[in-house]
Amino acid sequence: MSDLRSILLVGEGNFSFSAALTRFYSSSETRITATCLQDKDAALRQQQAADNIQTVEGSGGAVLFEVDCTKLEECASLRGCAFDRILFNFPHCGRKSGVKKNRQLLKDFFLSCVQFLAEEGEVHVSLCNGQGGTPVDQPRREWFNSWQVVAMAAEAHLILSDVHKFESEKYQSYKCTGYRSQDKGFHLENALLHVFTRSLPYASAKVIKLEEDVDGQRVQFNMPAELGDFMFRDFLASDSVHPVKLVQDFILDGVGERWPVSMTTASHSFLLTAKQWETNHCGVEGEQCYWIHPLQKGFNSDSLLATELAHLTLLDSQDTHRGPSEKPLRNKAADGSRFLCSHSTDPDEDLYLLRPSLIPKLSELHNKNQGGKVSATESNVNYESATGCEKLSGRCNGVTCVLYGMSGLVFRNLPVNFWNIPVFHELHLTGVFSSQSEPVKLFEQTFDRLLSPLGISIVAEDGGFSFMAHPMGSVGKVLSRTSGDDITVTVSINLDVLAVVLFSIPDWRLLWSYDPRFLKQFAPRPSPGTSYHAFSLFPEIFSFDISFWIGSSWEELKFHALVREASLGTVEQVKLIDKFSHPDLSQTSYCYRLIYQSHTHALSHTQALKFHKNLESLLSSRLQVTIR
Repeated sequence: MSDLRSILLVGEGNFSFSAALTRFYSSSETRITATCLQDKDAALRQQQAADNIQTVEGSGGAVLFEVDCTKLEECASLRGCAFDRILFNFPHCGRKSGVKKNRQLLKDFFLSCVQFLAEEGEVHVSLCNGQGGTPVDQPRREWFNSWQVVAMAAEAHLILSDVHKFESEKYQSYKCTGYRSQDKGFHLENALLHVFTRSLPYASAKVIKLEEDVDGQRVQFNMPAELGDFMFRDFLASDSVHPVKLVQDFILDGVGERWPVSMTTASHSFLLTAKQWETNHCGVEGEQCYWIHPLQKGFNSDSLLATELAHLTLLDSQDTHRGPSEKPLRNKAADGSRFLCSHSTDPDEDLYLLRPSLIPKLSELHNKNQGGKVSATESNVNYESATGCEKLSGRCNGVTCVLYGMSGLVFRNLPVNFWNIPVFHELHLTGVFSSQSEPVKLFEQTFDRLLSPLGISIVAEDGGFSFMAHPMGSVGKVLSRTSGDDITVTVSINLDVLAVVLFSIPDWRLLWSYDPRFLKQFAPRPSPGTSYHAFSLFPEIFSFDISFWIGSSWEELKFHALVREASLGTVEQVKLIDKFSHPDLSQTSYCYRLIYQSHTHALSHTQALKFHKNLESLLSSRLQVTIR
């Protein structure tokens, strides 16, 4: 707090806290501005008020009267000011006001004060024990009987970043007054100081237009809007300190102590052809794939069309109508619904899919490298960690067993649920071993040593084993396939879920946060097992129901895709709570319950309701349902 330059105090009574704070910062250049609601004559009638005001003003501070903390913008003396800290101690509407009035007081205060808060400033609100409604309050009141301070701050796009004991002993001259408009202090025992900071604003969903070479043809397509924010984030770049990269390095270093590992650095298309998927389903069912109709295919990338359209174009998700230059070659791709993935599992020449796994790409690499078994002298791979490989069973009958690896984004079209992740980073490793070396057993020993101390269980399965974590379930698996005297071993790991587990991150969506406070924690490259400290504490949960009559073209996964798009990923769970078929109208109605929560942004009731109304609009226009 030695870096403070300006502090604003609101709702002061006798100015004893302002005077105490002035003494506390007497050796620094901090400027204090203290305000109260009363006029000057009323304020001076309070005990010691005159002396306290003199202390503040004598140290270069300012004292302002008749300042309404819910309408700070009306105070001419504050216009143009920005404060590093804004403090409100023990707010109260006065007399026997109920929790609703005090909630409104907090809400109006936050909405007003945020206009005067410096970009990286903090708002401090002190409350009596139990009032805030957070888990730190002990005993904790029922939420509906609390002041719901986190929810009220969220209305002003503020998040709770810290909460701790109110240190009254630090300010011994502070005399709290004003309880129920009496010259009587609030109960400071177990009182709590709540620290709020700015949240990043929500960015609108985007449709990303891409061009890729797929199976010898140039293909132009739109990435579904709900996936746009996941693209091109470079979490796995060589200089990245993102937890997904730290976990990958941890795995590769551990495995590299036993076998040399060669990771490919080549870029790969996000698309697979339907034929490629039919040849190798990658263990992913067709309904879990994002099927894509191309906008264009087979065109010359140097043509006028390609010149007019940038390789990467961001479009507002609301602008889903084709422009004059976007003329697909086939009618089935021409309607606006192409922005939603098709879930047909019948492969045809017009269908592509976003890669649900890296297995096809890794298989190509594996085949190019002679099945993964090359002599030590012939290999031109860049070993990441080959020290001690020979004595640690890194040699199999005179040849070095090289693990070939690849990592990158994969896409799964799944219903909205807490641990259903539509996009994640997958790590694949594969190699061919002599059956005499018992490679599956060696892999089990390696991963047991790496992951078991960090809460990951190794569960044996036919031909391999799985990595299991509670409550998310499978984190990855190791499979083997025998061919003659050789055993091919494939390791597949969901790096995102593993990062959540190894760094105790409460929500996988945090991995995709743009807030610098998230990534800052990983700048020192902490070891897995280091717990993440949330920058947004106790985000509120909001629940809304939505009911509608479906049409003949109803596809439930399209509904889930729209939920992700409309809510900007703030819906963490969708539950079907009722289904009704009208006996006379031959119509079917669905009722879903949507649970909204965000660990990355301030989510207020107002904002959640806005998302919900946007969903209703998109459902009507995109899926032709009738909202009930």
